[in-house]
Amino acid sequence: MTTAITTRRFLQTVGLLFAGTLLAACGKKEAPAPAAEAPAAAASVAAAPPPAKVYVVGTDAAYAPFESQNEKGEIVGLTIDVVTAVAAKAGIEVKFVNTPWEGIFNSLAQGDRDMLASSITITDERKQTMDFTNPYFDAYQLIAVKESSKVAKFDDLKKLKVGVQTGTTGDEAVTKLLGKNSTAIKRFESTPLALKELEAGGVDAVVADNGVVVNYVTNNPGAKFKTVSDKAFVPEQYGFAVKKGNTELLEKLNKGLADIKADGTYDQIYAKYFGAAAAAAPASGASK
Repeated sequence: MTTAITTRRFLQTVGLLFAGTLLAACGKKEAPAPAAEAPAAAASVAAAPPPAKVYVVGTDAAYAPFESQNEKGEIVGLTIDVVTAVAAKAGIEVKFVNTPWEGIFNSLAQGDRDMLASSITITDERKQTMDFTNPYFDAYQLIAVKESSKVAKFDDLKKLKVGVQTGTTGDEAVTKLLGKNSTAIKRFESTPLALKELEAGGVDAVVADNGVVVNYVTNNPGAKFKTVSDKAFVPEQYGFAVKKGNTELLEKLNKGLADIKADGTYDQIYAKYFGAAAAAAPASGASK
């Protein structure tokens, strides 16, 4: 009796253990293998080139026919066309940003602009704080007066009220003639504003860059202006300005400028604004 019970219990125990082993085996699941990375996609991302730098160009777009805004608000003009052509030759991208003249040089010094293209006269004083490309336009100052005016030369302005654009070479010339503290000098944010003041009778004459003056007189015949030139005005040249020491960008711009002069692109742009005859001897531009 004892032996039988022991045997039966033994068999029951063995059976239970066997069944448990089967259940455990059936219930076991292998952990899923980690997903393999896509090497092709990773390689593609790693090989993607960095985005090309876009150089921000500051320009005072109130200076037709060199830099101005059209009816769509786009910045256009001879300077803009030249920069665009130079950039294409240099293999760089540019973005034009309308920048008031009063703060344009600070925008370059502070790094808000990579370069300036705004009919800027190359002067020794300006060279101390910025670097210039080779000249891209010749210029000189011109006097605008009403048709009835008796002004025949620059010296005739000594006893008159004269309008100028603040901080330009025209401003410097008139300041030397009338004196630093002269109250007869009326300064304006732009040359067109000074010319409108001349039309209204607020000033007797305006001294400014010839290209801008000629453009205004031509397009505003009702103003009844005439222009007076004077050999006393020193010939000027202007170029693109970059931050002091930025030789990399300076070299690219000079190379692009040389290329568009060599292949005739510059002459085509000049002729678009001043005529083919003038393009052969560009001595009638504008500068600040």
